[in-house]
Parts: sequence; structure tokens; C-alpha cells
Amino acid sequence: MYSPSADCFPSEWFKSVSMSMKISKAGFHRDLQYSVQWSKIDHEVKALLVQQLPSGVYMDEYQLETLRRDTGLEVLLDSKVDVEAPEYLSSGFTVLVFLSGRREAAVPVHGRYHRPSASSKRVKVYLDPARLLLRSDQCRTARAGLHRVVVEAPCTFSNHSICSWTEILDLEDSGGVSLELPVADSSMLLTVCAGTVLTAVLSCVYLLRNIWKHGSF
Repeated sequence: MYSPSADCFPSEWFKSVSMSMKISKAGFHRDLQYSVQWSKIDHEVKALLVQQLPSGVYMDEYQLETLRRDTGLEVLLDSKVDVEAPEYLSSGFTVLVFLSGRREAAVPVHGRYHRPSASSKRVKVYLDPARLLLRSDQCRTARAGLHRVVVEAPCTFSNHSICSWTEILDLEDSGGVSLELPVADSSMLLTVCAGTVLTAVLSCVYLLRNIWKHGSF
């Protein structure tokens, strides 16, 4: 039963809340895996993860829509993302992962191409820990406290209204993650360009020779 005068979560209950994240798979196409835990409580808890992503990675909104239809996981991007742009022509963005009804989620994340380098063959991209927001429809949002603040965020994936959420601060096991991506060798630039041009010229000569030989124009 809805009780607007009752606090959603006892102060002691917040000590049971934890959140972890990790990267799985390899190469440019990874999964960002989240796990949220808390002790038993009488009412339904809705969780929202707010993840800041740097310019070195991106998420594909069309892939996320397919994921929502197939699994029900709702992920909202705060802006349009150019999936073709390299890292040095991109900017970071914010992702909202709605965990209503679940404690775990795996969200596809993809590495962007970086500038070629003569000194390094790999680059490390760091992802800050996600922010964890909680609320319940059965009671009012918990007041701010020593390790929590009240923030405004979309109520649902549809983003039609704004609700008050309790953000949990200083979570245990909530460190960020990183992934390494290969970088092209800039010292090979002239060799690759020369090889590409030579291959194109030889291919054109071969085609023109055969067209001339067989008289097909």
C-alpha cells in the first residue's frame, strides 16, 4: 500500500547495498556487466545506473533497442551517438540503465578507433564507476544522509516524467573498469599507403588489359 509519509528505506538498510561492474569479452566489442545487491525489504526497489562513458567507447542505440525487445533491458542514451566517428572526433555521453525488476545487466559497449601511434600499439580506456540511484513507488524517497543524496532523474525508460531518486554514495566494490584497444602503427603509414596505391594501379591495369583484349567496352 502506498504511504507517502513513510520513508522508503531504513538508514541501516543502505549499508547492505553494493554495486560492481566489470568488462567481459575481448577486442573492440565488449559487454559492460553490472551487479547490484541489497538485503531483503518489504517493498519493490527500482534501481537506475547512471554511467558516464568517455569518447574512447560508444553504445549503439539500434543494438540497444534490439536488446530491449529481446530481453526487456532498458537503456537510455542522453544524446545521439555517431558510431562511425573515431575517438578523436567524438565526445563522451551519459547512459541510463534501468534495472527495475532485475539485479544484473550486461550492456554492449564498443571501442572506437584511436589515432595511429608510433610509440604504443595499445591504448587503455578508463570507465568511471556508475552512479546508483534507488526509489520505490510504495513510499516517499529517502531523505539525504551521510552517504546518500536526493537527485532528479527520469522515472522510466520512456523519459516522460522526472522522479526523485536516492543516490547511494561511497559504495563498496564500485570501482571503475578499463579496457585496452589496439592502435594502428603510424610508422607504417607510408608503407601501407604505397602498397594500397600500387595494388589499385595494378588492378586497374589488369582490368583495362582484359577489356582491351576481349573487346568489351
